[in-house]
Order: sequence, then C-alpha cells, then structure tokens
Amino acid sequence: MATVSTHPINAKWPASAPDLLQLYSFPTPNGVKVSIALEEMGIPYEAHLVGLSDAEVKSPEFLSLNPNNKIPAIIDPDGPEGAFVELFESGAILIYLAEKSGKLLPKDPVKRIQTIQWVMFQMGGLGPMLGQLGFFYKFAGASMEDPTARDRYIGEAKRLLNVLEQRLEGRDWIMDAFTIADIAIAPWLNALDFYGAKEVTGYNDLKNVPAYVARFYNRPAVQKGKDIPPRP
Repeated sequence: MATVSTHPINAKWPASAPDLLQLYSFPTPNGVKVSIALEEMGIPYEAHLVGLSDAEVKSPEFLSLNPNNKIPAIIDPDGPEGAFVELFESGAILIYLAEKSGKLLPKDPVKRIQTIQWVMFQMGGLGPMLGQLGFFYKFAGASMEDPTARDRYIGEAKRLLNVLEQRLEGRDWIMDAFTIADIAIAPWLNALDFYGAKEVTGYNDLKNVPAYVARFYNRPAVQKGKDIPPRP
C-alpha cells in the first residue's frame, strides 16, 4: 500500500505529518494557486519548498512525483474513498481540491463547467502568454535586438487583459461568486508587477482588472497562502 512515508519524494522532502495532504511548491504564480486554494478551503496540509533549480525539480525524488519537473505537485493520502492520490498541473490540482472540499466550484452543472472554462483560459492562455512576456521583457529574452517576440507577447498580454476587463464589468469575481477560477487567474495578473510590465501592457489604464486584483489580495486566506511555502 502506497504511503507518503514510503514515496520516493520523501527521501528529499520528508513529511513530518504524513497523514496530511502534502504540497511541493514554490511561491510563483502557479505555485501559490494551490496554497491559496488550500487556505481558502480549510484543508489541512504540509508544505515543502521545492527550489526551481535543476538540482531540485529535476532530481529523481521530485521526478518520481512529477515527471514534467514543474511545481506545484501534491500527494493526498486521503483521496476519494481513501485512495492515495498523486497530482501535478496546477489547474488539475485546483479542480481536485474543489471537488474534495466541496468548495469554490459551483454545484450547478452549467456554472461548474463555465468555472472550469475560465481555469483553462488561465492555463492555456493567460499563464503561458504572461510567462513568455516576462522572459522577453524582463529576463534573458529582453537582450534580443529583434523585437518580434517581445512585441508579440506584449500584444497578446493586452488582448488577454481586455478579455478580463470585459468579463469583470459589473462583477466582483470571474463567476457569480469567488471560485477556483479567481485563484487561477489573479496571481498571474499580479505577476505583471514583478515583470515591470504594467505600463507597457496598458494595465494601469484598465478599471476592472486592477480593482479585481486588489480585491483578491485583500482576502485573508490569499494573504496567507501567497507566501507558502516561504521563500528561502
């Protein structure tokens, strides 16, 4: 029978409370989705800091849990009907946690799939595009003389921000109430500040999106979860 204590990842990130859900993460936009969700849902867990270096995310221990060598990942020793569950991909984890807790995912079938639709909007569009914007605007790609890639991701960031600006007109949250869609989306919007890209993407000219991000980060569970696991 699989247990947290016998899982290969335990050799590098030993669990002190193996009966709890185990989170392996780093406080990036993708990583804090899960810690924020756990705090919002009130699910007890133990957090392990997994650094972003190859020595950690490409270690045999971490690859035994996530062969795609990306944070976050979880182990839940008490899954459906007591099953031992291992999961990677932040969007999948959010859906799993919502179903486990019965929180932050509407019961109505139409609203449920619409909520998941917005989670996929973040997973397939907002996250990858803003991540590439960060690379080409702030990090290594910023030194490239050819502006094609940089201009592409600036333009795509503007387009996606306007999709959200329209969606949030007259709304506090992406859906009728706070859901996992907000937990997926808001941390990536906040990353524009880290990238120093608010001005170039027109973020500061928007009305609904900045108010939405401020509202999100004003939640006590978000304030706690955004710093878990603590940076070294």
